[in-house]
Amino acid sequence: MQLDWRVCSRARLSRDPRFDGKFFIGVTNSGVYCRSICPAPTAKEKNCRYFPTAAAAAEAGFRPCLRCRPECSPGTPAWLGTSNTVARALRLIGESGLEDGGVEMLAERLGIGSRHLRRLFLRRLGATPIAVANTRRLHFAKKLIDETQLPMGQVALSAGFGCVRRFNAAIQATYRRTPTQIRRIARQKLSQPEDQYQFQLRFRPPYHWQGMLAFLALRATPGVEVVEAGRYRRSIWTNGRAGWFEVSLDESHSALTARIQIGDPQSLFAIVERIRAMFDLNADWMDIARTLRSDPALGKRLTAEPGLRVPGCWNGFELAVRAILGQQISVKGATTLAGRIVKLLGRPFDGGVGLTHLFPTAEGLADADLTRAGLTRARAATISALARAVCERQISFEGVMDVEAFLAKLREVPGIGTWTAQYIAMRALGEPDAFPAGDIALQRVMEVSSARELERRAEAWRPWRAYAVMYLWSVREQQEPRVVTFKQKKISEEMAAVAV
Repeated sequence: MQLDWRVCSRARLSRDPRFDGKFFIGVTNSGVYCRSICPAPTAKEKNCRYFPTAAAAAEAGFRPCLRCRPECSPGTPAWLGTSNTVARALRLIGESGLEDGGVEMLAERLGIGSRHLRRLFLRRLGATPIAVANTRRLHFAKKLIDETQLPMGQVALSAGFGCVRRFNAAIQATYRRTPTQIRRIARQKLSQPEDQYQFQLRFRPPYHWQGMLAFLALRATPGVEVVEAGRYRRSIWTNGRAGWFEVSLDESHSALTARIQIGDPQSLFAIVERIRAMFDLNADWMDIARTLRSDPALGKRLTAEPGLRVPGCWNGFELAVRAILGQQISVKGATTLAGRIVKLLGRPFDGGVGLTHLFPTAEGLADADLTRAGLTRARAATISALARAVCERQISFEGVMDVEAFLAKLREVPGIGTWTAQYIAMRALGEPDAFPAGDIALQRVMEVSSARELERRAEAWRPWRAYAVMYLWSVREQQEPRVVTFKQKKISEEMAAVAV
């Protein structure tokens, strides 16, 4: 990936948060690499080098800045200047690092040779897959040191280091300080209750928090999810442990605050990464808007509601069940049915106000009589068939490499058509170009008469058609364009009752 140093220089000098995480600055006279918003005194241009990723800066011999903390950046969008192969590899590394067989196994899953994969990473990201994975692990360890009170042994294991000795050596080599010294100089936070952790998850503004909450509120499964007072909460099940998390907006830092309750700190990395994906925090909205504004039908919407993102999900199977429930009925009706299923088959859980259950597993739904929850026989059969396919590992929502093959497999399940499959790709897989063209509401908004005509119109929106869908689904009062702030307020917007 080639960076234009002139653009990088202007972004560095302006400290524009919209560029945070899109490149990193190596300062030759200090030996550190920084984010574009670093508060340190501005370095002279002759002393600056620009890198597309933190891993590339680390590979060039620079160490992370302790002031701007590169580990807290919003992250480089997976699609930014990368090929589809590299984007898929980054998704896999984000899910499980390189724990399952290293670079060779990763390359095999991608259908290419390991040497070619290394060449692609060096060309696109300036670092090898191992360097990218190691930098992610090291950054998360630094985040745990700064933002939690975990003992260093648990920090080492939670960040994926095999032993404390390797962890200590890596931190010392990278930061030229011991983990204890770093924690001593970090900003101290209030102590959290036992098994609770709090993290700041950065994003590039603008971010339409109220739009995200409005969308999730209409679809919140009773007993599993709660949206109130500007916060989203839900129960979770991971690595054999039950827990919950809560997400709220931190306006002053362009970040979401995630509070997590879980008894296993080794699950924290996976939970944080999934929350980031669920709230679409890596997206570069300015890049998306640059493409979508060319269509008059979208231009005014983007101006009035900047920063709208594509809501993801906590669990792909859960989202797929929710999508099936919403076929040909209202959002409110689908939410009611989901609540009945949870009450009937979900595992009881005490997660505070409103969180009473965990969503049923595929095993729990495979042979259940879902008609008792009020489902039609056809819809109950579809959910049971999907659940059995997941139990038999014919379908997996984790580590999806070939999206088209995955969607084809989904469509083999009786009752799942193209619309449902595209919706699942949009929210469960985070595919930015997923597009449910058969949606009647989309066709009406765009004043077209068929899915084929809508697809032709949407060609100009690639590769951001999923974001266009969110804008076309949104319903707003007729008003003058306004500046969207991040102030906490009561949710007044409502999203169209056509998207599941």
